[in-house]
Amino acid sequence: MNADFVPDWPNIDLGFVENERYGKRIAGILRGIWRTMRHTNELRQADVIIARNFDLLVIAWIVRLLSGAGRVPLVYECLDIHGLFTKTGAIGAVMRWCERRLLARVQLLIVSSPGFITQYFDAIQAYRGPHRIIENKLWFDEEPSPRPDTRPDKATDAALIIGWVGSIRCSPSLDLLMAAADHFDDRIAIHIHGNVHRHVLPDFDQQIEKRENVTYFGPYDYPSGLAEVYAGCDVVWAQDLWQRGANSDWLLPNRIYEASWFGCPSIAVADTETGRKVATNKLGFTVDQPLAAALIGLLEKLDQRAISEMSDGLLATSDIDFMLRPEDVQTALEPVLPDGVKALP
Repeated sequence: MNADFVPDWPNIDLGFVENERYGKRIAGILRGIWRTMRHTNELRQADVIIARNFDLLVIAWIVRLLSGAGRVPLVYECLDIHGLFTKTGAIGAVMRWCERRLLARVQLLIVSSPGFITQYFDAIQAYRGPHRIIENKLWFDEEPSPRPDTRPDKATDAALIIGWVGSIRCSPSLDLLMAAADHFDDRIAIHIHGNVHRHVLPDFDQQIEKRENVTYFGPYDYPSGLAEVYAGCDVVWAQDLWQRGANSDWLLPNRIYEASWFGCPSIAVADTETGRKVATNKLGFTVDQPLAAALIGLLEKLDQRAISEMSDGLLATSDIDFMLRPEDVQTALEPVLPDGVKALP
């Protein structure tokens, strides 16, 4: 993921850690502490320290303590609730205890979805400290990608194209979409764009190869490649089902903002945070259950007119709803920033 990315800020590389290798993650935390301790002057001069997940929160808190940077506000940014923290049994209990200890020592919690606060940090971790929500909207370093005025007209008998875009890591979603592909045959096409997590989906390539109406297009450039990706989709499957009952039910994925920016309706599951957002903000359509029968039932009823009406509504919606702006970050960090300091230029 983003292996070729070169930071445009003064960067201290803390090293690489593989997915799901927890022993190596512990080693990575120790390595990160060691590397960061060689730059304590930068920490002491910082206006704020933001730790973007739990591993980095551990590193940030320890180094902040050891370097004499205790006056610098510490912010915990949590974009996903890792499965270790929702496990039953001793391991989950220990991880939640560790997180609670550090939550008591941060000055601000930032999350990307209100569901993380209501369903986890409040209900499970009993966190009552200050928090802000920065939704995982589109971010453009330069000029935003232009939004289309309208979506292209399409023949009523043309195959319906369903997109699956982003991090492709959800086995239940793959099964559900393949079942829909089998049911409709040439009446629909499934277009998959993004990075496939093959350690989670070991049979991904075999599933694609045996279906003529399913195509994997590979990774795309972000954000410059999004316009072409979403122009080629009528609707997108937006729901994450990977951690059903926990993180997947609570998150708001980046793809709902991407798709909406380009006027492409999303499909989500009604009883999740994503589904509620899609329904409330009229971003697309919902199904009652994450079942192939429910998705097939929705697709049977969808026609080009309904999709066009939803698309027109999305394109008429203000950019602010889908794009993250510098002032959004500024407002979120105001409780911890010194007077006169701006989060972004």
